[in-house]
Amino acid sequence: MKLEVLISCMRQDDLSIIHRSNVSTDVLVINQGDREDIIEDTVENHCFRMISTVERGLSKSRNMALRNATGDICLICDDDEILFDDYEERILKAYKEHQDADIIAFQIDNAGKDYPKHERKLNYLSSLKIASWQISFRRESVLNTKNCFDETLGSGVSKAGGEEVMFLYDCLKRGLKLYYVPVSIGRMIEGESQWFHGFNREYFYDRGIFTRKLMGRCWASLYAIYYIVFKYQKYKMDITVWGALRNIFAGIW
Repeated sequence: MKLEVLISCMRQDDLSIIHRSNVSTDVLVINQGDREDIIEDTVENHCFRMISTVERGLSKSRNMALRNATGDICLICDDDEILFDDYEERILKAYKEHQDADIIAFQIDNAGKDYPKHERKLNYLSSLKIASWQISFRRESVLNTKNCFDETLGSGVSKAGGEEVMFLYDCLKRGLKLYYVPVSIGRMIEGESQWFHGFNREYFYDRGIFTRKLMGRCWASLYAIYYIVFKYQKYKMDITVWGALRNIFAGIW
């Protein structure tokens, strides 16, 4: 099996982001900026590619990566993480141990996220807790079921993201098998991501729109209350509880 890392980023001039991310396998970078070109290099028999595009939106970046990927196993990666030296070994080992897995979610350290201690199959409920940078997948499984990222969601068109959850839901609906394994493959870099801009009013409004689209108004309303209560420590410096509630319900209804 060949592993390929898929990095989404913005305004990069060269391939240095690959080295900053400690990528040592095949890699495809989708660079959204002000030009259209392709840069390729071969490093220790691994193919390093960067496609630069004037398109905007994280989901469009993910879909362009999906269309142009060549690896058997693909790992989604953002611009603010560093992979461990043995990430390839850890990922491929997990797929060898889970021959039926189409998608496996891993751990990234220093991400401000608590992870389950035991591996599990992912369902509609547990998929809500998966972030994009945890996700790896068998490319053929995703392509054969015509799965892609919803381009009406994600940074660039929505402050709240959610494109990865919609992607996982679509994969579940089409019969793919999803797993989570408690194996860390990298860590987050301190500093701001180019994709996330804080828990502001627009974030909660867009979060409401996303959850309504994902699960309908009634279930989205229940989930909104859960989200506001249990995510309080994350957003309390940016917005009040009532402000968050008002905006998330405005998005739902």
